[in-house]
Amino acid sequence: MDRKPTEHRRIVTGHEADGTATVIIDGPATNTKSTQANQYSTLMWATDSMPCDMPLGRDVEDMGARKLGTYPPVNGTRFMIAEYPPGNHPRRHRTETIDYIIVLSGEIDMELDKGEMVKLKQGDVMIQRGTYHAWINKGSVPCRMAFVLIDAKPLGIGDALKREGGH
Repeated sequence: MDRKPTEHRRIVTGHEADGTATVIIDGPATNTKSTQANQYSTLMWATDSMPCDMPLGRDVEDMGARKLGTYPPVNGTRFMIAEYPPGNHPRRHRTETIDYIIVLSGEIDMELDKGEMVKLKQGDVMIQRGTYHAWINKGSVPCRMAFVLIDAKPLGIGDALKREGGH
């Protein structure tokens, strides 16, 4: 059965031109894509440099509206929420990033090289450092996860997913 992606409220703070704090965006995150049936990712925000720019004023680019591939921008970050349906079709892959991952709801197994499996449950946190892996939802409910991908120097091993724009 097809289901719609979960809607996520996104609140982005910033500053008025005079430097006072304000909310510049408060509404649903709408930059959602799907690569498989019932499997979604929604970009919440991205940065394209480190340290990142935080310009004053309300007229700033909505970095959550950017059209990105899997990778963050070169020298940047990508923050997204992904949903994996029960019985998803896992895709083994690796990126040249350090990923901060939090399981928000449900459970999921991560398969590493040589078949090593790691079960993650709601509230678990993972720091993934450029490893080959696949996400497998063996449960009966969708698994929702928050990811922050941080661009990293290439490891020089194996084949990482190809990056748009080179590295």
